Amino acid sequence: MTEKSLLSRRDFCATTAGIFLAGLMKPEFLLAANKKAKSSTFDVAAIERGRVLSAADRYLKESPITITSYTSPRSAGGKHDYFSEGDYWWPDPKNPDGPYIQRDGMSNPDNFTAHRHALIRLSLEAPALAAAWMLTKDEKYAAHAAKHLRAWFLDPATLMNPNLQYSQAIKGRFTGRGIGIIDTIHLVEVARAVPALENSKALTKDEYKGLKKWFLDYLTWMTTSPHGEEEREAKNNHGTCWAMQVSEFARYTGNQELLAFCRNRFKTVLVPNQIAANGSFPQELRRTKPYSYCLFNLDAMTTVCQTLSIPEDNLWTFTLPDGRGIGAAMAFMYPFIANKKSWPSPPDVEYFDQFPVRQPSLLFAGLGLSRPEYLQLWRSLNPDPTVEEVIRNYPIRQPVLWVG
Repeated sequence: MTEKSLLSRRDFCATTAGIFLAGLMKPEFLLAANKKAKSSTFDVAAIERGRVLSAADRYLKESPITITSYTSPRSAGGKHDYFSEGDYWWPDPKNPDGPYIQRDGMSNPDNFTAHRHALIRLSLEAPALAAAWMLTKDEKYAAHAAKHLRAWFLDPATLMNPNLQYSQAIKGRFTGRGIGIIDTIHLVEVARAVPALENSKALTKDEYKGLKKWFLDYLTWMTTSPHGEEEREAKNNHGTCWAMQVSEFARYTGNQELLAFCRNRFKTVLVPNQIAANGSFPQELRRTKPYSYCLFNLDAMTTVCQTLSIPEDNLWTFTLPDGRGIGAAMAFMYPFIANKKSWPSPPDVEYFDQFPVRQPSLLFAGLGLSRPEYLQLWRSLNPDPTVEEVIRNYPIRQPVLWVG
């Protein structure tokens, strides 16, 4: 990809953003473009097949590991309760035995992360195996995915309780926080994977009912607990990720009321409160990792659109009277994904060199908004990062489950 082509795309993107912001790109036009994109010949299954099967074949050798394999003396919960600690909290040099203090953007390597790592491992392996089943109909992939699902959600000896009461605790301050609900973004693609297995022989009807009950229980906790209500009201990526999770879990469990709630919340809360006039995310730009936080929030917001958009309520084409919407957010960020050197804000304090990767926002918006340049860029980026922090902030990794 040449510098000239990148610049021309950036100019085109800026022009498109201007059209959005001027209110000249009408929803009717975008809806027609969206329909055209969905009927295009962009074959995600063909693009992904080799990658998916290579990963799934490796994962066939891996046995399930759940949170019950690891405990922390600092957890206020029990063996089956998920526990993690806030990333950016450190011992106070002036009071080493006292409450931790914050160092924004700087992860404390001594905090307990074993449950998070186990959850991410599940989110890597089960969706890849389900995607491999979709592509090949080989029962070995579905059967191995089912082993993971049983261990995490059905087996009384190893399952995880359906709440995050003790997530992102802070020593000396909190035994858990609403902000910790962001840890289960790694269940979003797992929930997407379960229905993909339903035509296989891997799980019984009762097991499918049990899996759905787990997610129903977790959904109830997310939407009624103090932690869940606190996270819902977050003004930044945490609020977006709450909506992303609730949307996908509601889709899986068939909760039409919550699906409608999330569609409305996207239009009345997420877009007006998070997207600026130029399409940027001000709450993310003020952080010490502005680039990766913007990418992360954009991925979550486009995943909401991918999950919730229906013909009679297409979130891809939704705009406020001043032109703000997901199209404007994509138009703002696209040039900086295509050419990170043009990023106008300070670089991230950590991992700046490791981004971007194959951001799902490019795929989802490329199809949803009929933008072939987004799809071309998506294909050119790394789909399998190996840096732990990048993987953690990249929870949608199996596009076959979403658009295949």
